[in-house]
Amino acid sequence: MSEATVYGLILGLATAVAAGMVGSFALMKRMILAGDVVSHLALPGLGAALLWRVNPIGGAAVTLALGIMLIHQLERRSGLAIETAIGVVFVAALAAGALLTPREDLIDALFGGFGKITTIELTIGLLAAAAVMGTLYAMRHKLILIIFSPDIARSLKVDVDRVNFIYLCTFGATVLLGLRFLGALLVGAMIIVPAATARRLTDSLNRFVILSAAASVFSVGAGFLVARYSHLALGPSIVGTASAMFGLSILKRSR
Repeated sequence: MSEATVYGLILGLATAVAAGMVGSFALMKRMILAGDVVSHLALPGLGAALLWRVNPIGGAAVTLALGIMLIHQLERRSGLAIETAIGVVFVAALAAGALLTPREDLIDALFGGFGKITTIELTIGLLAAAAVMGTLYAMRHKLILIIFSPDIARSLKVDVDRVNFIYLCTFGATVLLGLRFLGALLVGAMIIVPAATARRLTDSLNRFVILSAAASVFSVGAGFLVARYSHLALGPSIVGTASAMFGLSILKRSR
């Protein structure tokens, strides 16, 4: 196994833990489908970066950041629900991404595969994943209180807008981390499916978050092995593994 492959696996597993945690709170906030939509915010940046032959992850980071700030402002100033605000930005991002992405690079943009990971990229990625996990852990009580009742949270002096914005930032960072492996089309599944699987298996909040992260890690690890030894694409292998786990969770629950 080459050094680049090991780097990819390490970063993929770290990203999986962050995605599982983000997904568990997204499911509780009833914005689980936002993972699929937010990932498409990266498309214009990916397309522009590929067109100009610069780092595609850097381009995706710019448009993800701009999209998240726009979503937050739409939610605050227009009174739209966050799902509606995300949907408005999504259609514009999807159109721009389709127009900007060179045809020969479209598959990589949609399904992942942006080359080998360097030591610097690995270090930055691990730090970003750790930041997402640490932020969610530190904000977990405030997030749960806001999910239960935003009005009660405000009465207890919780800055609801600030917490929601920080959560959106962790969401976007997790999407960015997963783009290299899954692409803009599939990266949302890394957030959605493991959380849905974990929810089928437990009613305990703590176990839910842990199981969501564990299911995500297993999906990435098993998907990596399937892709490596069956010579299949990595992104679909990971998503296929996660989907199979969800199917098994339904069968187990129905007994």
